[in-house]
Amino acid sequence: MKSVKHILARKGSAVIAVPADTTVLNVLKLMAEKNIGSVVVTDNGQYIGLVTERDYARKIILMGKHSDETTAGDIISTNLPHVTPKSSVESCMIIMSENNIRYLPVFDDADSLCGIISINDVVYETIHSQQETIEQLHSYIHQ
Repeated sequence: MKSVKHILARKGSAVIAVPADTTVLNVLKLMAEKNIGSVVVTDNGQYIGLVTERDYARKIILMGKHSDETTAGDIISTNLPHVTPKSSVESCMIIMSENNIRYLPVFDDADSLCGIISINDVVYETIHSQQETIEQLHSYIHQ
């Protein structure tokens, strides 16, 4: 079974992060520029949570707030489940489904953030793994 380390090896472990006092408007501009749906929020360089497009929709738009007056720290998602590079892709899929979330922070054994994975990453890895299995079975049958 594939693990999170396979996803990070494919996509890289670099994360886009902003300080908690960054305005939501600037976070949205960064997300658009990088074509991403979540940004890590930090306090003194330490991970404190994520801001996602869903956070923006639910905590700014629906609450009638203004994105140029609200900070990332005001709308972050905290206490997300953590996974490690050793976590299986299957367990990540279960965690994401059970918690209705699209992003998971990945922490190493020293409890340092080492990446973010998305539901798209998990789906891609699952499809790729299934394709490898099918190719192996075809190869075995045609020997």
